[in-house]
Amino acid sequence: MNWSLAKLILVLLGGAVLVNWLYFRDENRVAREGLANFPEVLGEWKQRGDAFTFSEETDRVLGATDYTMREYVSDDGKVANIYVGYYGSQRVGATYHSPQNCLPGAGWVMLDPQEAEIRTANGTKFTANQYFVENGAYREVMIYWYQGRGRATASEYRDKLNSIVDSILLKRTDGAMVRVMVNVGDDEAGAIEAARQLSAEVAGRLQPFVPN
Repeated sequence: MNWSLAKLILVLLGGAVLVNWLYFRDENRVAREGLANFPEVLGEWKQRGDAFTFSEETDRVLGATDYTMREYVSDDGKVANIYVGYYGSQRVGATYHSPQNCLPGAGWVMLDPQEAEIRTANGTKFTANQYFVENGAYREVMIYWYQGRGRATASEYRDKLNSIVDSILLKRTDGAMVRVMVNVGDDEAGAIEAARQLSAEVAGRLQPFVPN
């Protein structure tokens, strides 16, 4: 074998071993507040009823470390549903369940994919996914994004890449998938604006529950 080729193979193998070791070493665990304490009032939106809970089977499928799913109502009567699913680690099996995979299986049709710019009260901006989703007589505006370790992104693949990098540099892969849905009713433009506004309210309050 050519010696230069042999050295290249050894370097590549050594690099692969190092990256594997860095990725699978023990993770840093960060202090956080449980999502059961997520605010019941988000700007003009107020929680209606108790938080929803999933069945044991659904819990097993989702594999989330912690989650909350709630219904909120705005001062002008718009109805919204929010879901935050937090994963303390994404190294072994458990990871976000994208709405693109979950909703169609539950009978929802996803239409008109767009990107939505979300700006929080402190001026932080990020890009989220926006869809109209329909299931029978129900029509909703849905906005969702991935958040963790100080980043918020619309792209599932960019988030996966960030998780790999952060597992090496920060020894962390924790994060959350955040979803907001607002009923369209007879005011499509108003529902879009409401969904974006509520998404900004949610994002601005996530840090204690989804640490930077």
